[in-house]
Amino acid sequence: DEGHIGTPMVAGVQFVLQSALDQSGFIYIFIRFKKWQYGLGATVALFHDAFIVIGVFSLFYGILPFNLEVDQNFLAAILTLIGYSINDTVIIFDRIREYNTLYPKRPLKQNMNEAINATLSRTVNTAGTTLVVLLAIFLLGSEVIQGFTFAMIIGVVVGTYSSIFIASPIAWFILEGKRANKRKIQ
Repeated sequence: DEGHIGTPMVAGVQFVLQSALDQSGFIYIFIRFKKWQYGLGATVALFHDAFIVIGVFSLFYGILPFNLEVDQNFLAAILTLIGYSINDTVIIFDRIREYNTLYPKRPLKQNMNEAINATLSRTVNTAGTTLVVLLAIFLLGSEVIQGFTFAMIIGVVVGTYSSIFIASPIAWFILEGKRANKRKIQ
């Protein structure tokens, strides 16, 4: 079967691919924002995104009426969704950095909250238009591409919420959360 990756290779390929991508994503975010905490938040979000898509494929394998094989299309979808998610995360982190520069006396939590709110409509609009196109491809496209578009649909939804609800809170918790919790206890 051309384009199909054999079962023994799947775990190795996924591990190597995910490790390389997450390390490069961490390094990129670290260099761009000069704080490793942002890199860690983005890396955790990327692991989460890939894990959810792989989990959904595993859960529905053999149940859904289209191909959910781990093949080259699936790997392309995982790579694409990781790029999509990291781009979304970078946009939010850019706005956080901008707000921290404009309002240095504000607490980080407030700057992060306002930065996320400022990018929320852009994020939702981008994800919404992407989902419309993916749904059209999924419903009108051939059977060959349905597995890819299904992975992309799941990935866009998961990648969008992980940029907002996973990457930023993890970065905040590492940067400020422990100190904020200690102040509340005292």
